[in-house]
Amino acid sequence: MAFNISVLPSGRSFEADAGETMLAAGIRQGVGLPYGCKDGACGSCKCKKLSGTVVHGPHQEKALSAQEEADGYVLTCCGTATSDVVLESRQVTHAGAFPIKKMPARVAQLERLSHDVMRVKLQLPAADVMEFHAGQYIEFILRDGARRSYSMANAPHRLLETGAPMVDLHIRHMPGGKFTDHVFGAMKEKEILRIEGPYGSFYLRDDSPKPIVMLASGTGFAPVKAILEHMQFMGITRDVVLYWGGRRPHDLYLDAWVREQQAAMPHLRYVPVVSDALPEDGWTGRTGFVHQAVLQDLPDLSGHQVYACGAPIVVDSARKDFTERAALPEEEFYADAFTTEADKAVP
Repeated sequence: MAFNISVLPSGRSFEADAGETMLAAGIRQGVGLPYGCKDGACGSCKCKKLSGTVVHGPHQEKALSAQEEADGYVLTCCGTATSDVVLESRQVTHAGAFPIKKMPARVAQLERLSHDVMRVKLQLPAADVMEFHAGQYIEFILRDGARRSYSMANAPHRLLETGAPMVDLHIRHMPGGKFTDHVFGAMKEKEILRIEGPYGSFYLRDDSPKPIVMLASGTGFAPVKAILEHMQFMGITRDVVLYWGGRRPHDLYLDAWVREQQAAMPHLRYVPVVSDALPEDGWTGRTGFVHQAVLQDLPDLSGHQVYACGAPIVVDSARKDFTERAALPEEEFYADAFTTEADKAVP
């Protein structure tokens, strides 16, 4: 048995098999529903159910509260339809999603960008090139079947710049992490890994003329970098301001790259923000929480689009404050929260 899932106002529709989550069915059929972690932890896939019945699997209260569920909201990543369903998601457009592919990838280069961020350059098979939107992510499939997700830090047009298809990842070391301990310890060039992608709904909606606020914390800069490269390559000249936050200045590990990019993109403004600078850092720039710096500079976001990526607490705080205090339309907040395995384990 299959149920029809319709998404308004786009009019897109697809079939979900009994027991299949609505998100999995949408991805399988090329319908670009918004999502992030796919594990009921981040809330990025939350949307309004206009009709039909949905049963939820395990998920976190912060992703979907009991009150939100009572009000008719659903998480498509862990919600299965038990009838035909009509959803409302203004982030769904008529553009189709790229096909998900599973493939081997060879470690071509390892480069430390800071004491705890590694740039991992992956060579993909030349015979099966992956198509993706700037800002999307891939998943590593580990030997035990576990998965780890990382955003691609380069735009699609740069995939073939060196002749062989390459993607860049910015991986932060999480001490005790099964995968990142390997990246910062035993990983060597030429190692073969298995990946799957592209995933994610964090990419530029380039059919809008609105000015853009990009908000990144830590390695949340990776997909933002890809989007900036895409904008430059495509000649997109919308005004864009990047707020990049870190605890200390060295967390802004490609600060020099952004400053160089400004020369090529005169419509790009850059505001680095540091929350916990020490006296020896000699930091004289903006301080505090990065999303609050946005509110100080732009108290009215009603005419903007916001693209936010990084730690869940940063993304969640920005979503709440921007929509409640700065009049940002909810459908103009696009996010990718970097949920770790520890985040997913929190009840």
